[in-house]
Amino acid sequence: MITVFGSINMDLIATTARLPKPGETVAGNGFSTAAGGKGANQALAARRAGRTVHMAGAVGRDAFAEPAVALLKDAGTGLETVKQVDEPTGTALILVGGDGENMIAVVPGANGTMTPADADAAIDAMKEGDILMLQLEVPVPAVERALAAARAKSVTSILNLAPLIEDAPRLGRLADIVIANETEFERLAGQENMGTADREAALKRLNAETGQTLIVTLGADGVIAIRDGVISRAKGLKIEPVDTVGAGDTFCGYFAASLDEGLDFEASLRRAAVAGSLACLKQGAQPSIPSSAEVANEL
Repeated sequence: MITVFGSINMDLIATTARLPKPGETVAGNGFSTAAGGKGANQALAARRAGRTVHMAGAVGRDAFAEPAVALLKDAGTGLETVKQVDEPTGTALILVGGDGENMIAVVPGANGTMTPADADAAIDAMKEGDILMLQLEVPVPAVERALAAARAKSVTSILNLAPLIEDAPRLGRLADIVIANETEFERLAGQENMGTADREAALKRLNAETGQTLIVTLGADGVIAIRDGVISRAKGLKIEPVDTVGAGDTFCGYFAASLDEGLDFEASLRRAAVAGSLACLKQGAQPSIPSSAEVANEL
């Protein structure tokens, strides 16, 4: 079983021919809303990959609360540990340029009410060998408690170091498996402007120091990872991206689901990379997450 402890948002998405520069106004050519939040996105991805998934998070008592969890509910995700609070449901304001790249501002809202007690409740419902997935869109004390509780209970923890916050390097040391993009990994490793050789050397160094499994997503270049001292690589699909929002979350959810299913490490990386690629072919975070059948067709 997989429990995702993290954020639940509504995404407000505007599309433009190109992203604006600082202080610039550009004309938009489309607007939509979609359920999002890194936690919810990853939970839905793991559920669409075919695994039993429970979501631990928070929503408000406002008009966004119900649509924010609608796709999770429709997919059969366990929502018993999603609490309702007086703060507004979290929102993400997203601009998507014509090349598929994006800019995002996140307003935590209800996500900011997650506490160490909520972490304890989530872990108490898990058993040894289950998988806990976390991100950094809920308060640091709650994430830290969840990681500690998971280790004490022999639950496998996967921490996605996104969004990149000041405490990311410290929290990263507490997880069994860390997933980061290139920028996040540079912060974790304490080294900027890494080339390919630098990144591989840093992976080997950190793995030797901590024993952790480390995964670095590289966008169109796929993924590089290290587990038990062995470097692995996986490629996604060659695509023309429509919208990269949610691609990383799709990778994380499918990776967790693949491990939970019993796939080996390299097969899990490849399946997750393909799923992440497919998520770039549609707009929106959750609507773009592919089904397990769609991913299987590309493997």
